[in-house]
Amino acid sequence: MPTSHLSKTPDLGPNHSAAAHCPHRPGRTGSITITCLMGVGLSTPAAAQELAATWQQRPGSLTLALVLGVIVLVMLSYGVRQMLYALNRVFGTQRYPYAHVLPAQWPMVTVFIAAHNEEKVIADSMQALLQSDYPPDRLNVVVVNDRSSDRTAAIVDATIAQHPGRLQAFHRNGGKPGKAAALKDAVRYAQGDIALIFDADYTPGPSLLRQLVTPFLDPEVGAVMGRVVPRNVSTNLLTRMLDMERSAGYQVDQQARMNLHGVPQFGGTVGGVRLSAVQAAGGWRDDVLAEDTDITFRLLVAGWKTVYNNQATCYEEVPEEWSVRLRQIHRWAKGHNQVLWRQVRQLIRSPWLSWRERIDGLMLLHIFLLQPLLLLGWVMAVGLYYLNGSEVLTVFVPSLLLVVYAALGGFSAFMQMVYAVLVDGHRQRIRLLPFQMFNFVASLPTITAALGDVVLDRVLRKELVWHKTVRYRKESGA
Repeated sequence: MPTSHLSKTPDLGPNHSAAAHCPHRPGRTGSITITCLMGVGLSTPAAAQELAATWQQRPGSLTLALVLGVIVLVMLSYGVRQMLYALNRVFGTQRYPYAHVLPAQWPMVTVFIAAHNEEKVIADSMQALLQSDYPPDRLNVVVVNDRSSDRTAAIVDATIAQHPGRLQAFHRNGGKPGKAAALKDAVRYAQGDIALIFDADYTPGPSLLRQLVTPFLDPEVGAVMGRVVPRNVSTNLLTRMLDMERSAGYQVDQQARMNLHGVPQFGGTVGGVRLSAVQAAGGWRDDVLAEDTDITFRLLVAGWKTVYNNQATCYEEVPEEWSVRLRQIHRWAKGHNQVLWRQVRQLIRSPWLSWRERIDGLMLLHIFLLQPLLLLGWVMAVGLYYLNGSEVLTVFVPSLLLVVYAALGGFSAFMQMVYAVLVDGHRQRIRLLPFQMFNFVASLPTITAALGDVVLDRVLRKELVWHKTVRYRKESGA
């Protein structure tokens, strides 16, 4: 069959190179322009020769471009993820398969209240649990007073004396610092297989315990998480910004992961665990700062599910001072990266996970590496600018992809906040969005420093240091 003249390729000869397709390329040998790269691509021998020539003449620029290209791709992947989560939360089907379960008999439940120097808030927390509509004969409330040096112990004992048989106290006077270490010691007071955990500044509503317990009727569920809402929103600009941040994290991100069968995260408070599942996964560890993230991933790789209930709402105090906020996020980032170091291999190898859970779990596990990567990317970009090598970046990242990243990758987290505000119905709060840039920039060096601290602690084998979050409530409910 004769070949159409349209399919014929002219013989360009052995001396043909990428220069034939790049009439606008600079005269200097080894310089690669965007036009040349988009027209030829790295898959051709000529482009490979061009790349080799560039490496010989400009190895510094090419190295910076390679690093920056990888960073752009990583950041863009997270940007796409956050965008898809936001769109799913607004336009997708909201999934919560346990909403209409009405069990005939509720299981025995132990509620742990973690308290360390909580004289301002502990009475309110205990009173709220005493008003729960969960069957009293199926409820065991344990206040874990962890080495408090203020009036916490006296307030706890006085409240217990007023309600005999309804509460009990575990006064912990020694041992390792930290919430995980205290829970590890307090677990011997548990009754039943379900444990719900609250920090002392949380005040659960009457129906919250039932909402958190219901998913445990599914034998595959190892942990449950509810939604956390700030109670001191109107204090100042910082608390208003943190309210938007919390709303995006729970109302959009957590719910979308639940909708898409991803990996909802157990948050350590306003949630619960199946004690037998935790024990099978290795029990509570007292050498981690983020015990909630540690439990999330150890249950995940062992085949247990974590469920998020967006309707199970509880109220907390958020930091009202920037110093407290930055110390808190430093602890979160450091603890999260500790878990990354320990769990990433197990997550990859676990035979119990679907491909969706594995990908979502890996992206969640690496989430606190984005800020150090972003700072590194800025350094690489400045370096390329001063080396006059910005055009070399397109060797690794097409210009179209750079445009997509500029339009999406850097703003997707703020888009989640916008959608969270719309879903919550607080449309006036959208005016706070420009201020979130200051919150974002302030967190960058703090989270980056936390990564350095994790590495340094491992090298020097330092002991874990726990910093308590400051409470602001003026009066206790006692």
